[in-house]
Amino acid sequence: MSMQNFSYRNPTEILFGKGMIAEISSRVPADRPVLLLWGGGSIKKNGVYDQVRAALTRHKLVEFGGIEPNPLHETCMRTLALVKEKGIRFILAVGGGSVLDAAKYLAAAALFPGADPWEILRSNGSNLAGALPLGAVLTLPATGSESNGNAVISRKSSSEKLHFSSNHVYPVFSVLDPETTFSLPAKQVRNGIVDAFVHVCEQYMTVRTAALLQDRLAESVLQTLVEVAPHTLERPRDYASRADFMWSATIALNNLLSCGVPGDWATHMIGHELTAFYGIDHAESLAVVMPGVWAHKLGAKSAKLCQYGRRIWNVGDAQTAIDRTEAFFHSLGMPTRLRDFGIDAEDAARKVSERFASRKSAFGEQGDIGAEAAAQILRARA
Repeated sequence: MSMQNFSYRNPTEILFGKGMIAEISSRVPADRPVLLLWGGGSIKKNGVYDQVRAALTRHKLVEFGGIEPNPLHETCMRTLALVKEKGIRFILAVGGGSVLDAAKYLAAAALFPGADPWEILRSNGSNLAGALPLGAVLTLPATGSESNGNAVISRKSSSEKLHFSSNHVYPVFSVLDPETTFSLPAKQVRNGIVDAFVHVCEQYMTVRTAALLQDRLAESVLQTLVEVAPHTLERPRDYASRADFMWSATIALNNLLSCGVPGDWATHMIGHELTAFYGIDHAESLAVVMPGVWAHKLGAKSAKLCQYGRRIWNVGDAQTAIDRTEAFFHSLGMPTRLRDFGIDAEDAARKVSERFASRKSAFGEQGDIGAEAAAQILRARA
């Protein structure tokens, strides 16, 4: 398969390195009310909040904290009321991918003409004509949301987790200062490494193509993550390893790696349902599901798995490549089986397959991972 046609544009300005939070003073419009959005409050303990406030002394700020690790539609709707009441014209997300996802949803919902903003998620963003501008100060490398137009939102009332994509919600800028990550708990770092690793694999582990550069770009990110993962977990204040980890997570999903090649994304779609039904972390769901997807598609993915095995793990066969991937996750302290999270595989298979069937969902680079395939994959991950 030759490289496919593509168009690529990434409008997000990246401000990378120590002390770069100060640069937002010239990037955030001083004449517009700004919503300062964050999550659980860790930014007030690690000094990031104070740096942001110091940079925005000339700005009119309205603050909202409390965005969940899997941002809820219900919380976003409470925040949206504040956005409209205060006439917010710019959103600054300070935190990880969840805060950024909520910011994107708010930016889109603020200008959405429909009665129910959840329709943005139901249409995957195809019904968006605009959004408020937003920026980001990233404190948790993981999702790549700081440099793409993607967002994932959960709805507690219906146990749903849906995504949308739109060019309208790319951040205008994102600050990536590795020092903001020094105080992260090891579990969040582990999750971020796995999340970035799987993002790369969703764009890489498909079928063999003639897109040689795309393969090498993807493999370089995977190799970097494998190399820096133990160092950044053992020495959380090591700037060099945190910088490599942070930039790798951005490159993993800023849409560069997907240019001209097919994508899979079945792991993510199955994983979203596990999070929606059982509340496990996004990265935890990915670590459970991805080896199962690869094993289920062993024949179709065999050539690419063998290439991956040789270039990343120095092994020669597809199954060993899968095993080494799962072992890598274990080395980070990441469980990879449903039972590790107290989830019954049969229950998960039933719920996810019913959800896939009700939506007529089918994923994978060949569009053949639907309800029954999802059930088989989850049963195999007991």
